[in-house]
Amino acid sequence: MRKARIDGQETRRQLLLAAGEVFAVKGFRGATIAEICRKAGANAAAANYHFGSKEALYVESWRFAFRRSVRAYPPDGGVPDHAPVEERLRGRILAIMRRILDPGSHELDIVYKEMANPTGLLAGVIQEALEPIAQGLAVIIGELLGPEAAQQDAKLCLMSIRAQCFGPLMRERRRKLASARALLQDQDPVMEEVETLADHVVRFSLAGIRAVRRQIEAEIEN
Repeated sequence: MRKARIDGQETRRQLLLAAGEVFAVKGFRGATIAEICRKAGANAAAANYHFGSKEALYVESWRFAFRRSVRAYPPDGGVPDHAPVEERLRGRILAIMRRILDPGSHELDIVYKEMANPTGLLAGVIQEALEPIAQGLAVIIGELLGPEAAQQDAKLCLMSIRAQCFGPLMRERRRKLASARALLQDQDPVMEEVETLADHVVRFSLAGIRAVRRQIEAEIEN
């Protein structure tokens, strides 16, 4: 009985892994259960047993891929809570960048496909998964802005930091994944330079946040 349960768990895991890869390449509408099952070495009955529908498998495969990425790249970047705020900001930015540049982060490609051809199926699970990460970064931004900052100021700073991470690096990610040759290269210059990129974004963001803080404080004094 225990072996059957373990086998069932492994079959479910293989289906989630395969589904993440297929949905990342073909999107929800282009993917088929048959292809996912072939890739997982399972049959359609197993997929139906574990997930019940293609829609449920789509959602669960995204959640599974996201959790794998977060385990590989913890949102805090491995920087402890008691570290200086600048170090904590760098840790979070570096974690985001490393996750974006990792070809195994299939949840990012699934979201890209979803944006191009929306199903609406992922909205809830994405919000649930990303909210704690956004809140962690927002706490750091709030600390840097000071207690007088309005919520809107913090939101705009958060938006700016995200744009600096996702804008150029998602383009680089798509370029890499479009080239089979790039995936086979031993050296990845962008991944090697990610710490330099993170340092730049941290410096740029800190300068911007400090400027916003000075403006807030000046307005209060006047």
